Amino acid sequence: MAETSTPWVDGPTIGDVLRQTAAKYPDNDAVVFPRLDVAGQPNESGHAEKDCFRLTYREFDVAVDQVARALVGIGIEKGQHVAVWATNWPRWVLLQLATARIGAVMVTVNPANRSSEVAYVLKQSNASALFLVDQFKKSNYFEILADAVAGLAGATAGELDLADFPQLRHVVSMKDHAAAGMSTWGEFISQGDSVEQSRVDEIAATLTPNDPINIQYTSGTTGFPKGAMLSHRNLLLNAYHIGDCQKITADDRICVPVPFYHCFGCVLGVLCCSVYGAAMIVPAEYFDPEASLEAIESERATAIYGVPTMFIAQLEHATFAGRDLASLRTGIMAGSPCPIEVMNRVVDDMGAREVTIAYGLTEASPVITQTRTDDQLELRVKTVGRPIPDIEVKLVDPATGQTLGDDEQGELCTRGHVVMLGYYNMPDQTAAAIHADGWLHSGDLATRMSNGYYRITGRIKDMICRGGENIYPREIEEFLYTHPAVEDVAVVGIPDKKFVEDVAAWIKLKDGSSASEEDLREFCSASLAHFKVPRHFRFVDEFPQTVTGKIQKFKIRELMIEELGLEQTETA
Repeated sequence: MAETSTPWVDGPTIGDVLRQTAAKYPDNDAVVFPRLDVAGQPNESGHAEKDCFRLTYREFDVAVDQVARALVGIGIEKGQHVAVWATNWPRWVLLQLATARIGAVMVTVNPANRSSEVAYVLKQSNASALFLVDQFKKSNYFEILADAVAGLAGATAGELDLADFPQLRHVVSMKDHAAAGMSTWGEFISQGDSVEQSRVDEIAATLTPNDPINIQYTSGTTGFPKGAMLSHRNLLLNAYHIGDCQKITADDRICVPVPFYHCFGCVLGVLCCSVYGAAMIVPAEYFDPEASLEAIESERATAIYGVPTMFIAQLEHATFAGRDLASLRTGIMAGSPCPIEVMNRVVDDMGAREVTIAYGLTEASPVITQTRTDDQLELRVKTVGRPIPDIEVKLVDPATGQTLGDDEQGELCTRGHVVMLGYYNMPDQTAAAIHADGWLHSGDLATRMSNGYYRITGRIKDMICRGGENIYPREIEEFLYTHPAVEDVAVVGIPDKKFVEDVAAWIKLKDGSSASEEDLREFCSASLAHFKVPRHFRFVDEFPQTVTGKIQKFKIRELMIEELGLEQTETA
């Protein structure tokens, strides 16, 4: 499809799009959870079975209507905020589409959040309802919530009246059991029995594509999390264009091991499939490399999503060599800088020969640039592609705001349909992120090649200034990935009395490989300027990561400061 054509999703709402897709592809698989049974519970074997949880688009559309009626039944109105705090479960997907169908704003809550963080999101978002699962790994959500929301245990389910959370009226367990103050999923669904479908349709007819439909919380290295408000149009156009860049059709089957709470899962996954009539295959409730490989193989996935650490985990898994992954064609690697060596292995060893690289941020719905399936491999391993259609991208000098040309490093900014509506209830932060002329500032450093393709060179805040020399961690990381013993790496700046900042590298070695600190220092010294060679190396088995698999460099920096006793120079 030509990039200049008007996407069919530019105009309808998310609910309209699902309705049209269900009418066009009623018998296509819509949602597949191979490790769950038909009732949405774990299979005893933990492996894909014939009776796994599977909905066609006809069934998916009907199920979404049922949940939409239940939302109306408990009093949720257009524009009210519904928070979802959960891992990747079928009812998450139903809630995403059902809230959109009645114009409620879905607030996504990070599954890793603790009590103070949950309390902050519920208050800041003015959530009217919260849906949650019972447990995530060792975290008991019911206990965390009871600590976060004072008075919940003594409240009447469905009739909450809490002094600290005046907007919150309902807490609903997404399972079939609940704690004090909560309703079960079955009790919630029964509230829709008295609501006619015509009422849902009436509400849907009042919605417009520019209405806010999702609040995604994103936090930087400082300050409180900010809720990026995204509209039907923001999300649908992003879903459409990222699918078009992969040449997705109704015949595709997309493996989605990334979390739903993040744009990667709920936009590039759920909505992209809904736009194209493709199947969404969800390997597990959180990322598991074996489950992902198993899902690709058993469900004949044609596309695979993930951040670099996820691809590395699959490529290095003990069962990888014996897998039949011949069905793979494309996919998206995104979320953090994509190491060239990893991209090469995904193409050559995994067989996803048309895999694409995407770059963006939550505030941009999320994708700004993406490579295309027919791009030469060099572009797909060394750039993050060119802008998706109908948006503008430019580079500016972070200090002066002056627009820069090709091959000059500056902050990447974008304007157009990708730009969020703003941060919820944070006008000052919105004004700082989106200038009066509509340009959204990313905080990322990039260069543009003469062919219009972009390379991300680092974060403005990640830049290391050692003795007056500017050092970009991405350059050092890319070089260390070329060492045959290195599986993963993270480079950060840490305080130094002499140079103000110096370079530290955390290294994870490949299984069966060995390398010493001196080996890596000599390897770097042979090809990098002396001031770029890490002063400190640490060999680790794992990195501090977000739920989406992004390495948390600020935590690495904090740990290095503590280990080396550098607190007194932390202001560097």
